Parts: sequence; C-alpha cells; structure tokens
Amino acid sequence: MKVADSDFDPYLLSLPADNALPLVCDSPHSGVTYPRDFGSCLPAAILRSGEDTYVEELWRAIPAAGGCLLAASFPRTYIDPNREISDIDASMLDAPWPAEVRPSEKTRLGSGLIWRLARKQAMYDRKLPVAEVENRIRRFHQPYHAALSLQIEAAYAKFGGVWHLNLHSMPANSYELLEIKTDKPLADFVLGDHDGRTCDPALVKTIETFLIGRGYSVARNDPFKGVALIARIGRPAENRHSLQIEVNRKLYMDENTYEKSQGFGDLQQSLSLLSAHVAEFVKAQLA
Repeated sequence: MKVADSDFDPYLLSLPADNALPLVCDSPHSGVTYPRDFGSCLPAAILRSGEDTYVEELWRAIPAAGGCLLAASFPRTYIDPNREISDIDASMLDAPWPAEVRPSEKTRLGSGLIWRLARKQAMYDRKLPVAEVENRIRRFHQPYHAALSLQIEAAYAKFGGVWHLNLHSMPANSYELLEIKTDKPLADFVLGDHDGRTCDPALVKTIETFLIGRGYSVARNDPFKGVALIARIGRPAENRHSLQIEVNRKLYMDENTYEKSQGFGDLQQSLSLLSAHVAEFVKAQLA
C-alpha cells in the first residue's frame, strides 16, 4: 500500500510485445496506490483486504502472448471500476445523489461503487460529500472504463471479434463474505460467464481443462458469476466474449500480511502457460 503525495495515473496499460491479438485483459482491483483524500477511518491492514494484490503480476505474461493487460492503480475500496455508477448506497452521502441510483446486491453487502464495509467494518465515520464521489468517478472510474473500451473497440474493429479476460483474486472465505451457507470448499479458480451469457463456452472449457490438467480445482459461476465489466462487454452473438477469472488467494499469498507465499512462483508459471494457451485459442478463432 502506498499513499499518493499527488495525482497519479489511474491505470497501467501494457500493450502486446509483438503479433497483437484481439485478446484484452484487465485487472480492475489490483491497485495499491491510495489517494490522499480517501478519508477512510479503517487501518491499512483492513483496507487492503479489498485489493486483488499481485493479480497483474501473476498475469504479466499476457503481453508476451499477444494480448494487452490493463491494471487499475487505485484501490477498489476507494471506487470500484467493476460496478456501474448507479450502484451506489445513497445513505452514505451527505446530500441526494443527482443521478440514477440503482443499488445491487453488492451494495447491500457493503461493496458497491463506493464501499461501505471492509471485513464487515464501516469504511467511514463521516458522510461523503456528493462532490467527492463525483470526483472519484471523474478521476478514476471513467478513465479506466474509457481505456478498456478503447482497447476492446480497437481489437473488434481490426479483427471482427474480441476476447476479454477480467482478472481477479478471491478471499479464501468468499462464501462467508457473500453470506452463502455451504460446506463445500472454495475452488482454486472460479470462471464466471453470467451462467453462459457472456462468453463462448469453448473458451470457458479450454481454460477449465487447462487448469484441471495443472492440478487445480475449478468451478463455474460459483460463487462469482461476474459483475459490471463482463456484463457490459460480453455479447457472444456479436463475437464479443468476456470471462471473469477468480483465483483463490490462498494459492499465492498470506491474506493477513499480504506477503507472497511459496506458491506464488508456481501459480505465476501456470498462468503464463495459460496466457499462451488462450492466445492459441484466439488465433484458431481467427483462422
């Protein structure tokens, strides 16, 4: 975690090293630079629980495989780029929100556009000024979406199709955080395609088969189906495919100290190989 002394770029974009493919990947929650005006009352150790720490590093081989990788610089607990602007808890504000308010289940759980809770604890001991939230949207949420849309549309215009991977990590206690009562263990990977609505099933199967072959457990849409980004991008009938990939944090990091574990290198190698595997899949669709 780093507290910014000044303005900073809202994202880092890594373009293909060579032989660009219509493979666009993004990590919207891996940002670890905290704006100075955050004003949360929580300590860093709890705020950081919202980070998809190291996800962009785990997938760093994507540009070498021909894809682009967009990674947020700001933390999702400040403003979440994987939420629609209307997904807001109006009770957090000091005045009426001037636009549409359409809170989702994520807002009920405290993790909407602007987080209300982190590890079940209140993020703020104050009401947020409307102008402050509008500033977060203008400086961070909108530029991230604009950058992702630019890559998506450029790839589609050039190739007539686009394959998007939305990259995340998930806490080992995700079922508990989502208030889902179950005895089943959380999988190593969860592939989310809104129950088959946002992605070519062949890509989902390709990734699933690869990961199982590497010894990982894989679930589909359980408990994560994907949120705003894949819902917006994924339209398979138009040859626009979007898949969310969640990796269990227990595979590569200590969730209390945020330090990499011994499993980090092995997982990174697996995801580097998977990046190349997905690139071959995309090439085959273009043939």
